[in-house]
Amino acid sequence: MKLKVVLEPSDDGGFTVYVPSLPGCISEGDTKEQALANIKEAIELYLEQVDDDLTFSPDTEITEIAI
Repeated sequence: MKLKVVLEPSDDGGFTVYVPSLPGCISEGDTKEQALANIKEAIELYLEQVDDDLTFSPDTEITEIAI
């Protein structure tokens, strides 16, 4: 999966990075490389399914799709 991220210099030094298509998915780092590594982890956590929060009827079918 590929997502567009926005990488901006931070006022306090370093870089802020966010994902426009994932509201609230934001991170930062001292270098561009660190900021990009941090946002990758943030995206993985953002998209991680939390099974405990899911409640479905018995007729529900769960499947996965690739995008």
